[in-house]
Amino acid sequence: MDYIFCLNSTEKHWKSMAAVIAPQGKICSIVETDELLNLTLLKDKSVTFVWELMFTRSMFGTPDMIEQHKLLNEVGRLVDKGVIRTTTTDKLEPINAANLRKAHAMLESGRTVGKVVLERFE
Repeated sequence: MDYIFCLNSTEKHWKSMAAVIAPQGKICSIVETDELLNLTLLKDKSVTFVWELMFTRSMFGTPDMIEQHKLLNEVGRLVDKGVIRTTTTDKLEPINAANLRKAHAMLESGRTVGKVVLERFE
């Protein structure tokens, strides 16, 4: 694989990603980890590893901060055209203690597919 985009459990998939990434490949993760990652696994292949956080530009006022505006506008355009669709599979309302517990239990089960949305405060 020339590119890997990790969307969950970076530490869980780390050794597998290091094994299958091509020499000079790129791995990007959007998922934080509490475990140390052994970057030495990437050394012999000269692999690049990067974190991506949507808010880095605005948090640090980077010179290219306008790019976030452009990206969000493009995503909005693709959503409007139906090219990108939501991954929402469950909506719980109203937002209250019972629904918060239910949503938390759903996520803890490890069987949730898609996003769980809580909406509408009482």
